[in-house]
Amino acid sequence: MIHAFLLLAAASAAPPMAVIDEQSVMREEPPPHGAIGMSTAYRISDAVPQPRRMEFRKRILHVGAAIGLHPIAHDEVYHVLSGTGDVTSDSETRSLTAGMTAYLYDGAVVGIRQTGPEPLALIIAYPVKE
Repeated sequence: MIHAFLLLAAASAAPPMAVIDEQSVMREEPPPHGAIGMSTAYRISDAVPQPRRMEFRKRILHVGAAIGLHPIAHDEVYHVLSGTGDVTSDSETRSLTAGMTAYLYDGAVVGIRQTGPEPLALIIAYPVKE
């Protein structure tokens, strides 16, 4: 069994894994798509060597901040770690709280805004354009 594992590992053409400490990619900046308020961005996948096929980011929208409405050309996921927010997809708006995920579809016009007294912490993931 160990021998088979070693053969599979040796045959793999995959690059070595990348491990990123979010503190090394953290920066304060206005959110994308309108620069509405301020946010803390963790551009985790930007630190991953090429080739890579997905974006994976953490963003904390400060009180009153929003990622403005914008069209997407891929499926996209917003997963709420903490706080509350309103996510919009093609004019439908839904409230999100910690533990909830919005799956947004290719071709939609989407955005999310922080609501409530605490910042909104999100994980955002989507495929990289080929």
